[in-house]
Amino acid sequence: MAKRANGEGSVTRRKDGTYHGRVYVTTASGLRKRVSVYGKTRDEVRAKVTELQSQEAKGVPVPDTNVRMEEYLVYWLARVVRVNRRPKTYQGYESVVRVHLIPGLGKKKLRTLRAAEVRTWLGRVAAECQCCKHGRDAARARPQCCAAGECCRAVLSRRMVQSIHAVLRNALQNAVREELVMRNVAQLVQVPTPTYDTGKGLSVAQARLLLKEAAEDRLYALYVLALVMGMRRGELLGLRWAAVDLERGSLIVERSLQRVDGTLTLVQPKTLSSVRTIPLPTLVVRALTEHRERQAQERAAAGDTWTETGLVFTSRVGTPIEPDNLRRSWHPIRRRLGLELRFHDLRHSCVTLLLDLGVPPHVVRQIAGHSDIGVTMKVYAHASLDEQRKALGTLGDRLS
Repeated sequence: MAKRANGEGSVTRRKDGTYHGRVYVTTASGLRKRVSVYGKTRDEVRAKVTELQSQEAKGVPVPDTNVRMEEYLVYWLARVVRVNRRPKTYQGYESVVRVHLIPGLGKKKLRTLRAAEVRTWLGRVAAECQCCKHGRDAARARPQCCAAGECCRAVLSRRMVQSIHAVLRNALQNAVREELVMRNVAQLVQVPTPTYDTGKGLSVAQARLLLKEAAEDRLYALYVLALVMGMRRGELLGLRWAAVDLERGSLIVERSLQRVDGTLTLVQPKTLSSVRTIPLPTLVVRALTEHRERQAQERAAAGDTWTETGLVFTSRVGTPIEPDNLRRSWHPIRRRLGLELRFHDLRHSCVTLLLDLGVPPHVVRQIAGHSDIGVTMKVYAHASLDEQRKALGTLGDRLS
């Protein structure tokens, strides 16, 4: 037999009947190493050797790490996510990694993780009871593991399964960029797409009634801004007087108030397009002027107990308002009006009313600070029944 050329690789049969291939390639660490591949047939192993040789010819290094998923995910959170993402994003990623990814995939090797393993694991997570970690059938047979035997209902939502998949996909994509793996196997796995509730919008009459009902509330100006300007809750509670120009009639959305690691913190808004300058209509200027006067009175009444934060909307002693505590003001107002609305639906109402008035979608997008006009149209822009009736009536008149 002729001698093999340097780098040609070899395929031999092992005692157990499987085949073993070896070939020299350049690894991600920059070293040239002899890599082994295995298979049930000679052709299968030869194909793997040929693929490695093809990558070598293209200058693509071969991953040579044996790190487990748990080690890699901890590294990724600390060195990549914490450094480059917003604190709230890091919190969400860290929770998914700690609660789901490490217990489920932590012992797997990063380099050898397969799409089939990810697909099987995600399917199991989506179906198992989150109280006892058993499948639905097993949960029904073990009612003692949860109160009242309701454990089979405590399964993850589609949205949560999608989030777990998204975090894993982002982590593995970083591994691809760092040449630790050749491909992102999570991208080969599909998960059910959740359905999103776009919320309920207010009509013009309902919006007027809401502002009238909130007129005596100390946070009346906040409701005006939410309904007229479409600002998010965190943006409202993070708004500073330094960003408001009542003389020129404009404000700059540049901060958002969030609870990060147990502390209320001013952070950058949701996206780059969320940082925006918005002109103020007369209704908003008047409400903010009255609110500034009311805040001055509260500052005088609080005396030495007042904490100066520079925020527009504060507690009665000047401290930031806990976002979740806003319901103490909002829930009584909506109860008196007989409405079943989230506070965020005021933002939704603003966008919908602007679109119903014929305002161009790209202008509405700038006012609301959406990252993409598709968000404006897909998530928010659904016409009211009156608008649909009017449109269909017009078509009917033309055809009759």
